[in-house]
Amino acid sequence: MKVEIRRSGVKGTVAAPPSKSYTHRALICSALAQGKSRILNPLYSDDTGATCSVLGELGVGLSTDPELWEVVGGELEKPDSDLFCRESATTLRFIAAVCALVDGTSRLTCGPALSRRPVGPLLDGLRQLEVDCRSNGGFPPAVIKGIGRIRGGSAAIRGDISSQFVSAILLVSPLADRPVSLKLTTPLESRPYVSMTMDTQRRFGVEVQASGNMREFQVQRQIYNPTEFAVEGDWSSAAYLLAAGGLAGKVTVLGLKPKSLQADSAIIDILKKMGAQVDLKGTAVSVKSSSLKGLEFDVSDCPDLFPVVSALCAVADGTSVLRGIRRLRYKESDRVMAMVEGLRNMGVKATRRGDGVTIVGTTPRGGLIDPKNDHRIAMAFSVVGLVAEGETVILDADCVSKSYPGFWDAMGKLGVGLRRIGDEQ
Repeated sequence: MKVEIRRSGVKGTVAAPPSKSYTHRALICSALAQGKSRILNPLYSDDTGATCSVLGELGVGLSTDPELWEVVGGELEKPDSDLFCRESATTLRFIAAVCALVDGTSRLTCGPALSRRPVGPLLDGLRQLEVDCRSNGGFPPAVIKGIGRIRGGSAAIRGDISSQFVSAILLVSPLADRPVSLKLTTPLESRPYVSMTMDTQRRFGVEVQASGNMREFQVQRQIYNPTEFAVEGDWSSAAYLLAAGGLAGKVTVLGLKPKSLQADSAIIDILKKMGAQVDLKGTAVSVKSSSLKGLEFDVSDCPDLFPVVSALCAVADGTSVLRGIRRLRYKESDRVMAMVEGLRNMGVKATRRGDGVTIVGTTPRGGLIDPKNDHRIAMAFSVVGLVAEGETVILDADCVSKSYPGFWDAMGKLGVGLRRIGDEQ
């Protein structure tokens, strides 16, 4: 499907979709708990659907009604076939660790884009905890030969490639025979995501001890308790709606936790720094457009904000510099390349230099955008299209279902002039 975006104003109120990151983590903790857990307000998307499907193949009982999921965990079974993780990196990495608790061999496969994203550092950490595992030169597929438990001990891995490697090990460490000591050989990037993992574990009765700089973690043997877990609104997805308000009218998003651990709640400070009018009342966030100015910002801890902040910078007065972009080539696409290429197609001067991107704000022109099958790239260019001269056509626009299946409906509700164009084939 293609989507055509016309220059248009926005106005209205929409609810934030549930958090993808918290839904994944609640699923894993529920699967490791003995008994039935309830997940309220879960997100069903391509990625969380992949986690549900794979957990089902591992013997976890799941009932997935739209607003309430029931998960019966605690008894993992050897899968009868390969575990297909689709294009969900979170699924691949978290489940690889979970499979260490399975008595038998599990083989995790994935789609073509995810096959180019690393899993080696995670498996290296698991091997240090005496788990027999291997990969294809550090990339999927991954094979885990579990013995029904993890022996535990000490492990050291890098913290600057993906925080998911750290989260994956922390999620299974409480069930190891011996206490687990995890040390990071480099500073941890995307720290808030590990904080979210520890927060979810805490709500299931598990405590992880972390040093102040989050370079060292200690996990004693514990059990996960079944619980009722309410998923908060997703700041990552809401950021695109709020950005639309910052550029083209006024948007209110409901259901956003004000002091969330989610890294992408930083969009509020970014919008304020750029000059947008931001109003917070309880769990409602309103953003009203005004003349935006460029900024300098480091996205190391919130890399998923890079596309939407780039969209804002494309229109803001002056020159913006976004740093901390090195790991963005490991996402669904090379997000830096995808944004620079798309912005140039729309007449925006964007230049990549080392670990930064420089964007000179202007009035964009409509263009043809290939989002590289990346949900966040597609959503970012829909925001740019609101203020572009002429129509903006986004190819493969249904890729947003990876994280926010209702995105185009929400944009339409806000008054965005858009037209869905079905595939001609």
